Amino acid sequence: MSASETDLVGEWRDLLARHARVTDALERALQRHHQLSVTEFEALQRLAENEDDGCRLQQLVDDVHMSQSALSRLVSRLEERGLVVRKACEMDRRGTYACLTQEGRDRLRSAEPTQRDVLAQVLGA
Repeated sequence: MSASETDLVGEWRDLLARHARVTDALERALQRHHQLSVTEFEALQRLAENEDDGCRLQQLVDDVHMSQSALSRLVSRLEERGLVVRKACEMDRRGTYACLTQEGRDRLRSAEPTQRDVLAQVLGA
């Protein structure tokens, strides 16, 4: 392996290790304080960033980097807990939206400072 290839592999491994440290720390803090996984938090946050606190499920698949089936299970769990609701798209009946409920907005709002604190601690910002 050339020196430049070794450098690239080293950078890749450093990136993976950094991602794992941040994800593990976020997972522990969000679960402990807000009963949310990192992916649940990310989905809620992405929904909140969209107009009307919701978006098409296909867009959410792209935003949170999950398969369609994994995202569907995630949204079902959030729906069972009263944090999101599914709605049919008025313009295209084939589309389904996931939308935050008031409880989902409240849970996200309370969890965001925890996320910021963990990011600052782990990333050293």
